[in-house]
Amino acid sequence: MADKIRWGIIGTGGIAHHFARGLAVLADAQLVAVASRTKESADKFGEEFNVPHRHIGAEAIAADKEVDVIYVATPHPMHVSDTITSLNGGKAVLCEKPFAINICEVMQMVACAKKKKLFLMEAMWTYFLPAICEVRRLIAAGAIGEICLVQTTFCFRCPPDPQNRFLNPALGGGALLDVGVYEIAIAQMAYGREPVRISSMAHIGQTGVDEQESMIFGYDNGAMAVLTCAIRAQAVNEAAIYGTDGYIRILPNFWHSDRIIVKTGQSEEKEIKFEMVGNGYNYQAVEVMQCLRSGKTENSIMPLSTSIAMMKTMDRVRAQWGLTYPMEK
Repeated sequence: MADKIRWGIIGTGGIAHHFARGLAVLADAQLVAVASRTKESADKFGEEFNVPHRHIGAEAIAADKEVDVIYVATPHPMHVSDTITSLNGGKAVLCEKPFAINICEVMQMVACAKKKKLFLMEAMWTYFLPAICEVRRLIAAGAIGEICLVQTTFCFRCPPDPQNRFLNPALGGGALLDVGVYEIAIAQMAYGREPVRISSMAHIGQTGVDEQESMIFGYDNGAMAVLTCAIRAQAVNEAAIYGTDGYIRILPNFWHSDRIIVKTGQSEEKEIKFEMVGNGYNYQAVEVMQCLRSGKTENSIMPLSTSIAMMKTMDRVRAQWGLTYPMEK
């Protein structure tokens, strides 16, 4: 593979901007193409980030021979089609979370990647941040003993406009797919498996999306996870992982934190701070490029099995509320 890996981005919204800024700090990455639904949007994005190739639609960027890997940054319901289109065009794919709307779509994406023997990964950028890498190392080393409880909160107040994507069921709006996915990712990372029991309660708002909810997960050894998320309330957002011999707190705003607090055994709490390079989105891009250079079709930190497990969990949660999206009917 060439010295620089050439990226394309489908979508020109906020998350696409964040990712483009993350790529800019990587000497071995080059953003060469962008695709949007309109020429105006692609051109505007292209001018901002000096992107030479500007396309209308996923098919066009998937056919671009100058692109090695595509980052899918479109709204949730488009992830499945944009990912499969990119894979069918011979491109490796990093797809924004949530990976898709439901497990059926996820399995279509996974099947296509395996058939094409191409790299595919969900863009759970949090997993690759230095702070979270250290959390994973501490858990694996048994620093806090056996994990017994995970607690997370991710709440914010979205704009009240019913057409806002957070409140729009046609775009997979609601707290679960947008922010609850981060909390489920922390529980999945801590335990390495799906819960065997789920109890949950949600408030479904006037537009038909989940505006706030609490979820309790139970595991086969008696361990638990207690997760709360919302798009209608402000909160102190952090994550804590409690074990038989200590705990780890990830704060503030655990999904992009640069510090953790660790207590092991009888020792005092210790705060560990981490230097962040770039805006944080670059760390997942580094992992993707390392996989591409080594010929891997999956990443060991965020394998497809983890994405499958997380989506199955979210489907089970939604089933308890009787919540479906328009594209599922």
